[in-house]
Amino acid sequence: MSFSAELSDAPNNMDASTIKFLNRDGSILAFNERVLDLATRPEVPLLERLRFLCIVSSNLDEFFEVRAAPHLAAVTAQGAGDSEAADVFRALSASAHDIVARQYQLFNDTLMPEFAKHGFFLLSQGERDTAQRRWVKAYFLREVRPLLIPVGLDPSHPFPMVANKSLNFIVRLGGKDAFGRENDIAIVKVPRVLPRVIQIPHKGTDGKSLFVSLSSVIRAHLTDLFPGRDVLQFSQFRVTRHSDLAVDEDDVLNLRTALRAGLEQRHYGQAVRLEISSGCSDYLANFLLQQFQLPPEAVYRVHGPVNLVRLTQLVDLIHAPNLLFPPYQASQPKQLMDADSLFEKIKQGDVCIHQPFESFDGVLAFLREAVNDPQVLAIKQTIYRTGTDSELMILLREAVRRGKEVTVVVELKARFDEEANINWAEMLESIGAQVVYGVVGLKTHAKMLLVTRREGKQLKRYAHLSTGNYNPKTARLYTDVSYLTANPMLTLDVENIFFHLASQSRLPKLRQLVLAPLQLHQKMVEMIEALGTAAASGKDTRLIAKMNALTDDGLMRALIKAGQQGVKIDLIVRGACMLPAQVPGLTENIRVRSVIGRFLEHTRVFYFRAGDDETLYLSSADWMNRNMFGRIELAWPVTDPVLRQRIIDECLVAYLHDTQDAWDLLPDGTYKRTALLPRSRKQSAQVALMARYSAEPKRLPLKSAKPVKTVKTVKSIKSAKPSASH
Repeated sequence: MSFSAELSDAPNNMDASTIKFLNRDGSILAFNERVLDLATRPEVPLLERLRFLCIVSSNLDEFFEVRAAPHLAAVTAQGAGDSEAADVFRALSASAHDIVARQYQLFNDTLMPEFAKHGFFLLSQGERDTAQRRWVKAYFLREVRPLLIPVGLDPSHPFPMVANKSLNFIVRLGGKDAFGRENDIAIVKVPRVLPRVIQIPHKGTDGKSLFVSLSSVIRAHLTDLFPGRDVLQFSQFRVTRHSDLAVDEDDVLNLRTALRAGLEQRHYGQAVRLEISSGCSDYLANFLLQQFQLPPEAVYRVHGPVNLVRLTQLVDLIHAPNLLFPPYQASQPKQLMDADSLFEKIKQGDVCIHQPFESFDGVLAFLREAVNDPQVLAIKQTIYRTGTDSELMILLREAVRRGKEVTVVVELKARFDEEANINWAEMLESIGAQVVYGVVGLKTHAKMLLVTRREGKQLKRYAHLSTGNYNPKTARLYTDVSYLTANPMLTLDVENIFFHLASQSRLPKLRQLVLAPLQLHQKMVEMIEALGTAAASGKDTRLIAKMNALTDDGLMRALIKAGQQGVKIDLIVRGACMLPAQVPGLTENIRVRSVIGRFLEHTRVFYFRAGDDETLYLSSADWMNRNMFGRIELAWPVTDPVLRQRIIDECLVAYLHDTQDAWDLLPDGTYKRTALLPRSRKQSAQVALMARYSAEPKRLPLKSAKPVKTVKTVKSIKSAKPSASH
């Protein structure tokens, strides 16, 4: 089954209501194929190629944990074998199996030989010499064996609870146990505390760096775990479980308590995928399938460690800077250079920080100044993902200690960050901060920080808004835009939203901010429809939107209609996109591209132009139904013409002219990497932006800033033709 829209022969002037959108989950898997492509590129440093390979594995883990259960239910339901849902499951399964097979082929046939050329070896038991085997055995007996307790299965020892994504072994034994019984199956659970990659000491290795995987160490010594028994068959295995926490917020008294209880059960949810060794016998494979109640399509036989994602430890163990991306040091935000006081600088005009090319330290400096300034009376902030070790949270704690009023809106349901957020919430609450958890039934995904400061006889508000999270670590890896403002209308809107989230009282009319789920979807649809009307009347129109995902039905239909009315539309969508592009008679005016590079594209920018009238919004929201109707999200206009042009140039036009890291969505729903121009003309938006900002001294005055090489002028965006491949 294809995931395409199946509209290549669509008649002219088809109505938008008749379109068959691309499959969302198929599009997610297609995104991972694009990430996997980075691991195949010879020009990418070797350790980074391995890192991208591991990222694909991590992404697939999350895909199965969150997206697989409904498909699995469709195929296992009685009488559903011939249903369309079952067909979708089989197509998704085939696509996922293909990605996994390509991963291991790349790992075994390309990456490992390349590492060997540089003197790095991941040795299997058969490749280890006598001295190395002796060392491995000693390591096993000293570090591993004391932590393993094999469980022989019988009526009093049922199949043990196996945690989500944990490493385990299943063993088929010959002979009889100590009580004379012939129970032949045993399970060995491997503790997570053990490192998955171990380096053999350098002594006697002739300058080579030698490593072994934990799975190979255990595999080589399984017989030591079963004295007096014959190990007839064995296999490593790893089960992935459904892990999306579901809490009925209307039926719990304390959301935090309910979520913490749910976290305890997350590791033991419904099984959705089983990974086993390629050589696993049918007997053991069928036994595991029966235990986990999975269909044959859910089994993934792999030629290597079942937990590829844990090979990121190898990246950390290998000290070879030449095999990594050259280190990049983000410049200080250019608008904040030479600023003695950030409050004074922000009062002069809005400030834009383009991360990671400019440092997130500018945001931390803003909060740090607020904490240290005795004139600052109150700090309010939303928390979605901050990580477990966050300077930002430490600053908020210090603000409480200094007597400032601190209000924090913590999103407890940030997927896979629930525990960290609960811990931060409890810490802040314990020292006197006002902690609230948003609105029942809605995730608070908006990124807002509001500082209230006494200036003379007045109170002055300063705000930070962002397209990304308050996480200093990911701020070095994700492209995002941070926005600092003292605009009275914007900051009053921010204050009103904080009041609304805490008190749940009626929200006053907002002046500039657009809030989901109340207005954002309607506002974006109206903006799109207005362009369509303008185009139909003969005006020159343009729409460019950059986001992580496009899956909302209403927005996609509005885009299709506007395109049919003559609006030229470019969509820069990193991940899942359900809208087929360039379909004759339907979406000829819509082009979709995905940019996959060194940094994770995370910026949400929406640009609308009719004639000479331009509007640009930054947002925390993707164009997905969940963001528009199931979350608290923000979008805000950039009204300063200089900042607006800078964002247009850096976040939109540069990516439309990318001929190195871009992929174009074809009418059949597949992606094709943009044809590379001759080397002298090859352009990468990320590389160009890195070159621009890294070339600036930290204290360089703004007036000396150099333009980005790949971007065009404001006039060019009105007629830009992104690339020949379009």
